[in-house]
Amino acid sequence: MTDRISPPEALIYAMVTVSAADHTISVEELDRIGSIVHELPPFHDFTRNWLADTAQQCGALLKTPNGVERVLAIVKTSLPPRLYETAYVLCAEVAASDLAVHANETRFLGLLATALGLDGPACAALERGARARHQRA
Repeated sequence: MTDRISPPEALIYAMVTVSAADHTISVEELDRIGSIVHELPPFHDFTRNWLADTAQQCGALLKTPNGVERVLAIVKTSLPPRLYETAYVLCAEVAASDLAVHANETRFLGLLATALGLDGPACAALERGARARHQRA
């Protein structure tokens, strides 16, 4: 395992980690990750097979000692600073997608914000936007 991966892979690692934080990856979370990868510009060169492979690599890393800390270090090392807020908002989107943000997901979001040096007001705004997009009528 390398300490540096591509920026799109780092975004996937972050999203998989927030999804797995509550020890359950819901169908809604998986679907949201898939739609993010299918729709957003950072992932335009990647396929669903790539997503599955990257998610499995992240899952294997998370099972190792200090896996979450290792993922956070890899994400920080692999992303340019201009994608820090992108990583955070994508994680907030995944956490909000099943309409039940769990304590461990919130904890991971806090760890990610700290690792990337994001301030509280910016994170709150990103989270609020993610929650608003997932509300049902």
